[in-house]
Amino acid sequence: MPGPEPGGGVPLEGQVIVITGAAQGLGAGIARYLHAAGARLLLLDRDADRLAEIVSACPGAVSAVVDLADASATERALAEVVTEPVDTLIHNAAILRMEPLEDVTLAAFQATLNVGIQAGFQLVKALWPAMKTRGGALVFVSSRSGIEGFADETAYCATKHALEGFSKSLALEGEPYGILSVTVTPGMYMHTPMSETNYPPELREKWVDPIELAPAFAFLATRPLHLSGQRLDAWALSRPDAAPRPDAARRTESPPTEPAP
Repeated sequence: MPGPEPGGGVPLEGQVIVITGAAQGLGAGIARYLHAAGARLLLLDRDADRLAEIVSACPGAVSAVVDLADASATERALAEVVTEPVDTLIHNAAILRMEPLEDVTLAAFQATLNVGIQAGFQLVKALWPAMKTRGGALVFVSSRSGIEGFADETAYCATKHALEGFSKSLALEGEPYGILSVTVTPGMYMHTPMSETNYPPELREKWVDPIELAPAFAFLATRPLHLSGQRLDAWALSRPDAAPRPDAARRTESPPTEPAP
């Protein structure tokens, strides 16, 4: 299925947008789409080579290679790339290791939490003061693992559940300041390096290019404040007959067994 025209429909000229996990998969698709819509991108990822490819495809983008599991490194990266007020944060970075509980080490569990929720906290803390004065959008990529439990996903489920609660609290605190906070579930199987590892063959027949979900993130960057605090479906919001109409936002969930964004 062909993807949507990059940047089509929602102009974001001059918006400053931070994207984590931007080097591949959904993050890369979002970056390409928002760049075409006129956004100025600040991109974070730990994969230097793939991040360089995305920066090359998005002239003018600023990037930092960083392991978001490392709090000190995350702080340094933010100081390096965030030199002006940010309009939108898209926290997409995640770690998913499919392992039974007895095989999960404390280090692996902590790294998953650090990338998913600790880094999310650090990002929001850094951007919050400016957003309180001019508004902003906080978009956290979630999945069904944020509202359900799945075997062999203890760390990932714990992290996504934490993100859901974090976003709802931010929506309440940000409401007086015009700050949108939402979680977004993909709503469709995506072809990503993560899904290549975790999806069984029957699901690979259904996956789509991540850029097909990118229009939802462009729409949310326009700050539809009446949606703040909700859990939204990127696939539904990205359909031509749905986005960017606000009434197309739905709380529909991702397909069964969807393990990752």
